[in-house]
Amino acid sequence: MYEVYGVIGDPVSHSLSPIMHNLAFKEKNVKAVYGAFKVRPSDLAKAVEGIRALNIKGVSVTIPHKEKIIEYLDEIDEIAQEIGAVNTILNKEGILKGFNTDWIGVLKAFEENGVKLKDKKVVVIGAGGASKAVIYALIKGGAKKIYVYNRTFEKAKLLEKKFKITAKPWEELKKADGDIIIQATSVGLKSWETPVGEEIISRFKVAMDIVYLPLKTKFLSLAERYGKIIDGLQMLLYQGVEQFKIWTGMEPPLELMKKAIYEEAKNLEKEILK
Repeated sequence: MYEVYGVIGDPVSHSLSPIMHNLAFKEKNVKAVYGAFKVRPSDLAKAVEGIRALNIKGVSVTIPHKEKIIEYLDEIDEIAQEIGAVNTILNKEGILKGFNTDWIGVLKAFEENGVKLKDKKVVVIGAGGASKAVIYALIKGGAKKIYVYNRTFEKAKLLEKKFKITAKPWEELKKADGDIIIQATSVGLKSWETPVGEEIISRFKVAMDIVYLPLKTKFLSLAERYGKIIDGLQMLLYQGVEQFKIWTGMEPPLELMKKAIYEEAKNLEKEILK
């Protein structure tokens, strides 16, 4: 009998998590299958009951459910509680526990690219569930100054209060500068859009985008002219590694997972950019 895992979100058809996790299950001889489940925000409560009823063993949580999901879970890991967002659920005998591995994905992505966060000035675009994990990672990495810009200023102010960072009005983004800029919204997903223009991006030495389809987003294409870029697949990969450990207690085949998702992303990118 196979155990069931999956990712819930809206949209979710673009997710490369099934490729990554199914490969890991197969390689580690785990009898399990991982699927993608589109769950509209209005159906989230019913979806959580479905996880219990169908005994789905583990779930990845993506946009737009990372914050809202918390109220439907039985337990929340201390770090996920601190971040205020969940991207991983473990179902242990009907008890659903939430974790956050996104922040580890962010830290590892910077580490693997040789980028030190200590004492850096960082600008974060966006104030959703993913941004919370990004900010938490930046704090853990020792960033000196963190500025958050969001179209809805009130949301940025909530993060300012929560993490003791600085919220900035969207209109002031045109004056932003620093060492690192992180695009933490869904803008650019399956499209050739960017929330910020070249004039702003050119003031940063390092740029990271959490969007990974296309692999090289418009945001990263502009940033590449001025410094180092970090694509969203790196965060996806390393947060997925941590998820696999939580669900199975095993070390996943990292290099195989990496190769598979990059190959698939490049294939999908050709379709998107046609």
